[in-house]
Amino acid sequence: MAIDADAGRGGEAGGGWDLSRLGIVFIILMVAVTAYFLWWAAGYTEGNFPIVLVLATIFGVFMAFNIGGNDVANSFGTSVGAGTLTIQQALAIAAIFEVSGAIIAGGSVTDTIRDGIVDLSRMAVEPADFIYIMMSALIAAALWLLFASNRGWPVSTTHSIVGAIVGSSITLGILSSGSDTAFSLVQWGKVGQIVISWVLSPALGGIIAYLLFREIKKHVLAYNQAAEEKLDQIRQEKREHARQHKEAFERLSEIQQISYTHTMARDAHILADRDFDPEDLESDYFRRIQQLERQRRELNPHRAIETLVPPIAAVGAMVIAGMLLSKGLGNLKLDLSLLQDGLIMVMVGAVVWLGVYVLARSLNDRPLGRSTFILFSWMQVFTAAGFAFSHGSNDIANAIGPFAAILDVLRTGEVGQSAPVPTIAMITFGVALIAGLWFIGKNVIQTVGHNLTTIHPASGFSAELSASAVVMLASILGLPVSSTHILIGSVLGIGLVNRQTNWDLMKPIAFAWVVTLPIAAVLSGLAFMVLRTVL
Repeated sequence: MAIDADAGRGGEAGGGWDLSRLGIVFIILMVAVTAYFLWWAAGYTEGNFPIVLVLATIFGVFMAFNIGGNDVANSFGTSVGAGTLTIQQALAIAAIFEVSGAIIAGGSVTDTIRDGIVDLSRMAVEPADFIYIMMSALIAAALWLLFASNRGWPVSTTHSIVGAIVGSSITLGILSSGSDTAFSLVQWGKVGQIVISWVLSPALGGIIAYLLFREIKKHVLAYNQAAEEKLDQIRQEKREHARQHKEAFERLSEIQQISYTHTMARDAHILADRDFDPEDLESDYFRRIQQLERQRRELNPHRAIETLVPPIAAVGAMVIAGMLLSKGLGNLKLDLSLLQDGLIMVMVGAVVWLGVYVLARSLNDRPLGRSTFILFSWMQVFTAAGFAFSHGSNDIANAIGPFAAILDVLRTGEVGQSAPVPTIAMITFGVALIAGLWFIGKNVIQTVGHNLTTIHPASGFSAELSASAVVMLASILGLPVSSTHILIGSVLGIGLVNRQTNWDLMKPIAFAWVVTLPIAAVLSGLAFMVLRTVL
């Protein structure tokens, strides 16, 4: 974990391609894994349409690469911006939890049409045309994400791929059956839900983050700040007392200095006894020092982090556990009852409460500000890891879903409602995901972690926890939300508490949210016509 609060800032947050040693490793790894996958997929698809397989793989890996550069970067922006993690540490956590979420809980079968946004059963769709729909959707969504990432705009990858599928499907409908049939393919009610999410997602995230961080700031951070000021005052009084004592000592005669030195030596011997009585002290110097130490103990500067932070961490752990059970592990079909889910959440919360309490007690000898930073940093790492696992288990489907559908059609020659997801495909796309975070994710990290508002561990934890809570509640209630928009709303909520929100930057981001679906649709329609003509 980063030691300095400013770690991970500066040059690491800049944009552009990074051809450092780690960057070269990622390039080699991504090329090697993709090449191995192509060799495996050639046998899996029985050698059918090799050119299509190669192009589809390139498009799919490129889409996963751009999900890493935008969506994953958005998820880790607060952690890097707060100085809790360096970009390299964020990469390590993303590599472990994003890829694990994709492989463990990403599902062995995925829907071929993301979110059921189009109904292709209303017209006859040839397998080749279906492949072109998915290929054009992948390349179109990837290109839009690449543009947005370069601008530092965090946008929804789900909306990108949904818009792209809509665009290519409508294009096929127009070419095959006319515009009336084409537009009837789209489930406009689901498009309406996406429109609702533009407002609902950031609003819910912002409200929860505002309320949570306001209370943390009021009862923990403000208390710590007041305690720090009093501690500084006590330290200043100690320094002043030592200065005055030195001056007074120097004015004594040599005999008096010797006598007073013996008195202080006896007091030092008394202080070595743990259960000494302050009344036994003889020198004015040590008596005043003991008075100041008593004031410091009565102040109890670590009270807030010992009594309030552990339950906050426990609630956060319960929310993360609930999010994983309801969303992150949803594809595993665990079939747990509500009571079982609740008991798991309570057990996780209890363990975290005890662990954070023990950690808080062990930090009593540390400076108060440093103790607060360490506690909230660990809590933020925990929430970031949970959010990453949930993200990997769900949003990787934005790339793997269309690609798995293409593989299935190449293998069977038929279009199905669902398609198996090979593990090697998950691993390949996972590697591309992490590479995308490293190469093109820095602009989005800069936006989320620095430019929208100033983020510190306590505020970053509040933003991530609020986003996780909204994702969990939305999953349970079936509300149309976007995790990307929720997290941005949470960051804005933090900025409102601190009164330093960059609304000028938020304007182009909000505009990008609105145009994501239509731009992806237009790009996909154009790509579909090109692919249908060339292949």
